[in-house]
Amino acid sequence: MKLRQLGFLLSVTLAVTLTACAGKAENPKSSAAETESTETETTTAKSEAKSSDSITIKHAFGETVLDKKPERVASISWGNQDVILALGVTPVGVSEANYGVTDGSGLLPWTRDGFKKLGVENPVLFHDTDGLDYEAISAAQPDVILAAYSGITKEEYDLLSEIAPVVAYPTLAWQTYWRDQIILDATGMGMKEEGEKLVSDLEKQIADKTAEYSQITGKTAAFFYFNPSDLGKFSVYLPTDPRAAYLTDLGLKVPESVISLGKNSKSFSAEISAENADLLKDVDIIIAYGDQNVLTALQADSLLGTIPAVKRGSVVMIPDGTPLAASCTPSALSIPATIDEYLGLIGEAADKVK
Repeated sequence: MKLRQLGFLLSVTLAVTLTACAGKAENPKSSAAETESTETETTTAKSEAKSSDSITIKHAFGETVLDKKPERVASISWGNQDVILALGVTPVGVSEANYGVTDGSGLLPWTRDGFKKLGVENPVLFHDTDGLDYEAISAAQPDVILAAYSGITKEEYDLLSEIAPVVAYPTLAWQTYWRDQIILDATGMGMKEEGEKLVSDLEKQIADKTAEYSQITGKTAAFFYFNPSDLGKFSVYLPTDPRAAYLTDLGLKVPESVISLGKNSKSFSAEISAENADLLKDVDIIIAYGDQNVLTALQADSLLGTIPAVKRGSVVMIPDGTPLAASCTPSALSIPATIDEYLGLIGEAADKVK
């Protein structure tokens, strides 16, 4: 149902309600009896809402209550669709990927494969890279909209909630770890236990894979963003960012310098002036988007070239705009799809740390 249609129906409903209330007010005895009846109905409704079938999810904008397990599930933003697919459910609509897609499909490889396993060749995509497509989302007629990892605003949340109940992020935008994303989204699907098992299975897979790279364990690492055209400043992703947090799953440690930068910050990244590059002397491995040309530029820079990790080349350059780059922000399906390649690159960098 389109929002315009929804607004119209709401207006009609309100008008009918007001008319009915006006008629009841003419008879005080009738009004009192009906008030008592209404109170009883309200109490019953509240009791039913608290039944074992209802689902309550707390998040940054309050809480979302679902009266029963939703049948039609939609998702927006990043990675949420992978939770749905990993749990064997076909979403009625998902946001197209806005990064890392190289085949023009609007889907990252693991998401595309997830749909194919369920027999879906042409899924419904919300073309919302420049803003949420409320009309398309409404047309999908979802029972719930998953957005556990997203950056939606309160205004966007309210508008989406007119379409269907929304599962938003826990506290801050773009700072939901992959485990929390899975549990929140799975809970919103009425599949919390299945979500917990999915987390457990992924944790085991990660542990098995990282056991093959003993040289990584205990090394410090941080994820950076460098702009080759302006090396006077750069950014580091803080521990609250899923990219940085994922590194700890792979056996790496967060450097004390990065922990200090993240104190009292509500952002997922911090900008650093190249003049303060010496702060990062405790970073064993640098991970960043780019290629060999970026590393060459870093090593040639009079300031950034003094960072120990840059100087010895213990740097993992992830080609920008590729599926691997997209998987650095992990999801339920990207982890198993790319962990081998990612660990291989990190292992090579770790071999250079003496």
